[in-house]
Amino acid sequence: MDMFDYQFPYASQRMPVLARNCVATSQPLAAQAGLRMMLKGGNAVDAILASAISLTVLEPTSNGIGSDAFCILWDGKQLKGLNASGRSPAAWTPERFKGMSEMPKRGWESVTVPGAISAWVELSAKYGRLPFADLFEPAIKYASDGYLVTPTISRLWADGVATLSNQPGFAQCFMPRGRALEPGEKFVSKPHAQTLQRIAETKGEAFYRGELAEKIAAFAKENGAALTTADMAAHTLDWVEPIGIDYRGYTLHEIPPNGQGIAALIALGILENFDVASMPVDSPDAMHLKIEAMKLAFADINEYVSDISTMRVTPAQMLDKAYLRERAKLIDMKKAGDPPFGTPSKGGTVYLTAADESGMMISYIQSNFSGFGSGVVVPGTGISLQNRGAGFSLRPGHANIVAPNKRPFHTIIPGFLTKGGQPLMSFGVMGGSMQAQGHMQVVSRMVDYHQNPQAASDAPRWRIDSGLTVGIEHGIAADTIANLKSRGHNMPLADRWSTDFGRAQLIYKLEDGYFAASERRTDGQAVGF
Repeated sequence: MDMFDYQFPYASQRMPVLARNCVATSQPLAAQAGLRMMLKGGNAVDAILASAISLTVLEPTSNGIGSDAFCILWDGKQLKGLNASGRSPAAWTPERFKGMSEMPKRGWESVTVPGAISAWVELSAKYGRLPFADLFEPAIKYASDGYLVTPTISRLWADGVATLSNQPGFAQCFMPRGRALEPGEKFVSKPHAQTLQRIAETKGEAFYRGELAEKIAAFAKENGAALTTADMAAHTLDWVEPIGIDYRGYTLHEIPPNGQGIAALIALGILENFDVASMPVDSPDAMHLKIEAMKLAFADINEYVSDISTMRVTPAQMLDKAYLRERAKLIDMKKAGDPPFGTPSKGGTVYLTAADESGMMISYIQSNFSGFGSGVVVPGTGISLQNRGAGFSLRPGHANIVAPNKRPFHTIIPGFLTKGGQPLMSFGVMGGSMQAQGHMQVVSRMVDYHQNPQAASDAPRWRIDSGLTVGIEHGIAADTIANLKSRGHNMPLADRWSTDFGRAQLIYKLEDGYFAASERRTDGQAVGF
């Protein structure tokens, strides 16, 4: 029997897709690109890659050819993790950024080596059924012939244009009419199509060691940036063991640091010390408790999480149940807190998911970080570059301080839920620091309140911003908000169309098939057959 009911209690909702082969993404045409691969005989990995490649064209505000990527994969027998995030240029020392209070947020000095292409190549070679070049067919067609821009992406496009129009190469690529594209307008990017064709033909070699790498490095040099062909060629990805925490009989799995997924695990580990189910769903007590648990988690990851080779404490120490019990004691149910980090014992955009009838399930995420990433686009290529370097710290002695050939702290995180060692749900809630918060909120709704994945993602969310400020969505009762404010929370109500609260995609394993959900906060779609 499923862990949830089939009630849909929230006013703004979607209906799930129930099928034996499913794809869920944040853009309908991308979901359909994945489905096309399945109909050609491909598996979940083929579907996810065709969708991911298409999203570099269809949702350029969130990702691109110059993205990073992570995934958690159930291959039919076991769970595996892939970290395809890139590292900093070899010339990035703390001295390079001397005099700055924080890392640059945009421009060339925020660009690290992109890793997404390596993820496409690796996953296809290791698990795919279809020829690598077949996976590019939908994306190349959308880039060369054009597609109609969707409403959510148009809003995000306008935000990017307002701040990035002067970044190198941006206007040439993303302002073909001298402005952001409106909903329903066609966007064509033939250079993007040509670049994807070269990546497909060379299985990524042109991007890391060939003519595309040379174009990226030459444009970097032209703009006084540090990225070189040697940095591109040195990129490697890593297969990693996912980390996890048991929560009332279920296990949430995340990619280990350098990502923020461990924050969701810490928060759930703290929540397990309370009888959450006894507190009505969306009640002041339930919301206050979860907000405070999440604050404690963020305090720790902001101090300790970095490239795992430079961390001063291990993930196991941060997830120690005894340590989390002590952290839980810091929560005052009557008052909002702004907690410091703890001291553990020495003893994480576009998200997409797919599952097929063979039992393979994949939780995948790729991102340029901020909208349009760095804003830098390599002329004549359609390659928009991420700004993951902004995730580094400049604080002397901090584990995440910028250094050569180092992975920065990452916000993008794929999630995976199991029970008794068996796969249950591949899911993600894309959106910066909202991701770990979204993972915790969705899992708690499902485990503590037995909500189905669609309802758990349709539900109104909250988002910790900084200090005592917690943004909230429409749908939370006015008396609940008043109660929380009386405890010291500053709770601004977000705009109805805000995308700051994550955009979830979820696929839950049923006895024979899957329950696929795509939430209301984006243009996305779940499809299947």
